[in-house]
Amino acid sequence: MGHLDHATFGWLTPALSYAMACVGAALGLRCTVRALDATGRSRRNWLLTAASAIGTGIWTMHFVAMLGFGVTGTDIRYDVPLTILSLVVAMAVVGVGVFAVGYGRDRVRSLLIGGLTTGVGVASMHYMGMAALRLHGEIRFDLLLVGLSVVIAVVAATAALWAALNIHAPAAVAVASLVMGAAVSSMHYTGMLAVGVDVAPSTATLPGATVMQFIFPLAVGLGSYLFITAAFVALSPTAKERAAYASAGRLTDERAVDVAPPGFRTAESVRTHAS
Repeated sequence: MGHLDHATFGWLTPALSYAMACVGAALGLRCTVRALDATGRSRRNWLLTAASAIGTGIWTMHFVAMLGFGVTGTDIRYDVPLTILSLVVAMAVVGVGVFAVGYGRDRVRSLLIGGLTTGVGVASMHYMGMAALRLHGEIRFDLLLVGLSVVIAVVAATAALWAALNIHAPAAVAVASLVMGAAVSSMHYTGMLAVGVDVAPSTATLPGATVMQFIFPLAVGLGSYLFITAAFVALSPTAKERAAYASAGRLTDERAVDVAPPGFRTAESVRTHAS
């Protein structure tokens, strides 16, 4: 049996993967909060952004953590199509969960369905990513720890969606994101504790891409997407802020009419008259 090292770069990869999970969670929660305050196409777009953020954050967390994964006695490669499929699955299943919450009439039922769907999707992404591993030997799993990791994923997803429904203050969302990041990381490392590898030394060339050829550039790209999207969400006005701006504009027009000479009309009144 090969010795497994989950932190070949020390605390760098666990810390960075946790940060990615927290950023994805924070962005997803903020987008879900925005969606619940919106209607129509705007709500749909915010929910799509939330799904992509949470899914991308969880996927990036997993594979940044995998940058530090090593097995004594064998090299490691990754099946590229299967790894990309795991990202698509993460975003798609998380999307089902957030849309269930975003459009559900019964909040409790929507929360349970969304949490279960999202949690199972997170676990599926994790184990699909593990299935993408290529090494000299055989990978086996402790089914008890696998089941525990799935339970952690479902609980973490349900708690995150509950936070999106009930916590709106930015400071509270930040705390919830830290907790969700810890839960997602716990799910990952519980799943990794379930892994054992029976190494079969060989000089044959492994199929697939190395971690630096594929995983690292993709993780950097997705991490950049998260930070850029987070900046966009932070700078975009909320529904309440837009309403306040509109109210301030109407108040300004009313004051202009009060002090204007006879016959003066505001731009708003001109548009109304023209129509």
